[in-house]
Amino acid sequence: MTTSAPAGPPARPAAARVPVMADVARLAGVSHQTVSRVVNGQSNLRPATRERVEEAIRQLGYRPNTAARALVTRRSATIGVIGSKSGYWGPSTVHRTIQAAGREAGYFVSSVNLPNHTRASLTDAIDHLRDHAVEGIVLIAANDDALEVARAQEAGGTPVVVVEGDPDRARWTVGVDQVAGAELGTRHLVDLGHEDIAHLAGPQEWTEARARLLGFQTAMYAAGLRPSRHLVGDWSARSGYEAGREIAERADVTAVFCANDQMALGLLRALSEAGRSVPGDVSVVGFDDIPEAAYLIPPLTTVRQDFTAVGRRAIEILRGAIAHDPDRPEPARLIRPELVVRASSATPRRK
Repeated sequence: MTTSAPAGPPARPAAARVPVMADVARLAGVSHQTVSRVVNGQSNLRPATRERVEEAIRQLGYRPNTAARALVTRRSATIGVIGSKSGYWGPSTVHRTIQAAGREAGYFVSSVNLPNHTRASLTDAIDHLRDHAVEGIVLIAANDDALEVARAQEAGGTPVVVVEGDPDRARWTVGVDQVAGAELGTRHLVDLGHEDIAHLAGPQEWTEARARLLGFQTAMYAAGLRPSRHLVGDWSARSGYEAGREIAERADVTAVFCANDQMALGLLRALSEAGRSVPGDVSVVGFDDIPEAAYLIPPLTTVRQDFTAVGRRAIEILRGAIAHDPDRPEPARLIRPELVVRASSATPRRK
């Protein structure tokens, strides 16, 4: 009688082989060097060739070996982002988009979030990121200190892209056309027939606030109207509420253009508490189009900023700055805004 040997452990299934660059080249029908040029962000390729390689990368799920690439290219494949702890919708959306777009472009993204953007804190954050060998930095803070810090870094070899910065004061900037957006919002009120339009401005050390004030004034003068004295908030709903209590006492004001939706939110409450109906007594237009804007009472007419496009454009500009390629086309710095008309704006009541 024979006995069989005890069965051994079940054989493990063969692990799927991780795709390598040669697999991408074979599927795309190009050379290994062409795939390498696409992965490393070089621009001297035909668009059709680049698209074919990128499609092969997607199909195979190929992931470049960033550590090996860094040894060969002497590049860290790391970029830095300096953001804010404020939690405002716009900067937060831009930050998330930059992180996603940076990873898609093959970069590791290192973030620093600051409670406030002073010259000292921004300089420390940039020094911290440079100590970690980042190839470039996106700065999501468009106040005067941020612009001065970014300009001071230009000679240091690490490009800094400023989101919503002043193109005349920083080499690399990207953002929404704030002046055009403010003109859209103000012109909407003018076209409805409003003449006594107040502006609730943002803090004037911010380039966005100054640009929106300029757009408001430009649209008013173009309509042959004299801009009234503007009030200044700090972007918060609380400051909008405090300004709104003052505006509610001005019977001559029939419309308000707010520099952001958060301040508009506070303004709406102040007007409601004062018995001033919106839009019956006062029309209100905001700026940003936060997710809650469509669900306020009444739903808020506002100027929409495409924050996702801003974040992706920031990565495009940063990649060009890192590449130092004079033949690489530079993406447009400004993105057009869009007016979203809802129930908070209407023709003024006849006096």
